[in-house]
Amino acid sequence: MTKREYIRSVLNIFAKSPFRPLHMHAIKAGDAVRKLNEEISAYFACDMATVIKLNNEIDALEHEADVIKQTIRSELSSSIMLPVHADDLLNFLKPQDSISDECQDAAYWLTLRNCNVPKEIEEGFRELMSRTLETVEMYELLVNTLSELLESSFGKKDVHDTLELVTKVEEMEHRVDIIEKNLMKKIFEKGDLLGDGDVYYFVELAKNIGRIADRTESAADRLRTMILRR
Repeated sequence: MTKREYIRSVLNIFAKSPFRPLHMHAIKAGDAVRKLNEEISAYFACDMATVIKLNNEIDALEHEADVIKQTIRSELSSSIMLPVHADDLLNFLKPQDSISDECQDAAYWLTLRNCNVPKEIEEGFRELMSRTLETVEMYELLVNTLSELLESSFGKKDVHDTLELVTKVEEMEHRVDIIEKNLMKKIFEKGDLLGDGDVYYFVELAKNIGRIADRTESAADRLRTMILRR
């Protein structure tokens, strides 16, 4: 599908509901993080050909997310009747878009250095990636719920259930933050074995992955603000 055709397909969805493209955009971010999870596994298997292939696929998903973001921004005008403030919706879209951006950065970072990882650090990265993916997938559920909420009458129970999901995303991001800090401690403890170059590389990789969860939590927080300010 060409970029023009893809934009047209997003516009058709937008015409039916200005909120469904938000969910599409979140799914693109989730797909990118799922690809990154595969790329991490390929990296630890020293399968650099697959690492590069998955990096390219993540680049493509990030580009598709950008197209959806640009379409939402261009089509969202004051003439559209919205149950929330348009500025709040756009402010929510920005950190959501950063999820795929951070994922793209981590994916590219994996292509820069061949694998040479102590087992203990590998296990730490797998846990960090797994928990990050769980956070993003909980966020996908949240945005799907939001789409349904915005198209409904904002029933009190529906709002409560949506805000509960925001809290879950925040709790999961906090767990990711703890895992990230513990992993960085292990990396520095292995400094003599790794060497300065590898210590820097793996610390930055841990930060890159951790920022995915950070951006996810930020988007969830903006989503809560949008609902409460409606």
